[in-house]
Amino acid sequence: GAGTQERVLIEILCTRTNQEIREIVNCYKSEFGRDIEEDIRADTSGHFERLLVSMCQGNRDENQTVDYQKAQEDAQRLYQAGEGKLGTDESTFNMVLASRSFPQLKATVEAYSRIANRDLLSSIDREFSGNVERGLKTIVQCALNRPAFFAERLYHSMKGAGTDDSTLIRIIVTRSEIDLVQIKQMFTQMYQKTLATMIASDTSGDYRRLLLAIVGQ
Repeated sequence: GAGTQERVLIEILCTRTNQEIREIVNCYKSEFGRDIEEDIRADTSGHFERLLVSMCQGNRDENQTVDYQKAQEDAQRLYQAGEGKLGTDESTFNMVLASRSFPQLKATVEAYSRIANRDLLSSIDREFSGNVERGLKTIVQCALNRPAFFAERLYHSMKGAGTDDSTLIRIIVTRSEIDLVQIKQMFTQMYQKTLATMIASDTSGDYRRLLLAIVGQ
C-alpha cells in the first residue's frame, strides 16, 4: 500500500539469523504469492535498497570463530571507505556489515575504535543519513548487544505520548522464546525500571494482561 514502514523492514531483516530470514522469505511467497526481494526493490531505492536486498539473501557468515586478523583488515577497509577519505564508499560498508558473522563484526567494531579513535556507530552517523544509516547502525548494535537493541526499541515504543502497539507486540511475541529474558535484563539495566512496570503503566485492559503474561514479572 501507500508508504513503506522502513523501520519494520530494518528491525526484521537486519536482526534475524539466516534460517529465520529464509523462512520469512518462503512464508512471504506462500502467503502473498510475491517475491519479497522484488517488493523491496519496488518500494525502496539506492544504498538502502541494496542493504535490504543483501539482508534478505540470508547469506551472512555464521561461523562463530573470530578471525582477528580479518577483523583488523575489515576495520581498516571501513575506515578507508568512510572517515579516511573524502566522500563515502557505501558498498564497502554494505559488503562488510551484511556478510560477516555477528561475533566477527563485534571484533571489527573493536578494531575500528583503535584505528579511527572513534566508534563505528559515530562514523556511520557522520557518513550516512536516513534509512541506510538506521539499517547499518542496527546491524552494528546487534553485533555488540542484540538484547540492548530490542530493549531500546521497546522503550521507545512506549515512551512519550501514545504507544506504538505494533512494535511492542511484535518484539515481545517474536523474541519471547529466543532472548526475551536477556532483553528484560538489559531493559532494567538501561532504564532503571522493569519492562513489566513500563507495560503496566503504558497499556491497559486485556492487551496489558496479555503482554504481562508473556513478559512475566
